[in-house]
Amino acid sequence: MTISIGVVSDPSPCLALRMEVFVHEQGVPVEEELDTLDGQAVHILARSGTTPVGTARVIVQGHTAKIGRVCIVKSARGTGLGKELMQFALNLVADRGDVKRAKLGAQTYAIGFYEGLGFEAFGPIYDDGGIPHRDMVKELK
Repeated sequence: MTISIGVVSDPSPCLALRMEVFVHEQGVPVEEELDTLDGQAVHILARSGTTPVGTARVIVQGHTAKIGRVCIVKSARGTGLGKELMQFALNLVADRGDVKRAKLGAQTYAIGFYEGLGFEAFGPIYDDGGIPHRDMVKELK
């Protein structure tokens, strides 16, 4: 599988992936999945050939970049694509120079995955879209 990952100006394929994974597969209410932050976000799309297979969005607020809406289609899970997608997002924000930390809200089952990328969990577990989450942070060098 030949994968390409990049920033896209048209978020439509990213939104379609999020609808497939979060809304249809995980049962997140559509009104909670789509929000006003999409308009200010940088959207990242992973493709296998021309087929969208993963996405994430990044929102920079001051010295912190919030990486969110990270999802991979079922057929591409377990291939290392999630790690590649996150590494792309981390490199993107680190290259800016003004971002000092990355933050995200991890579904609790994925905390170990994000810890493997250097994130540390903090604060209590909370509900987001009917799914337990916990905040995580990574200081950037």
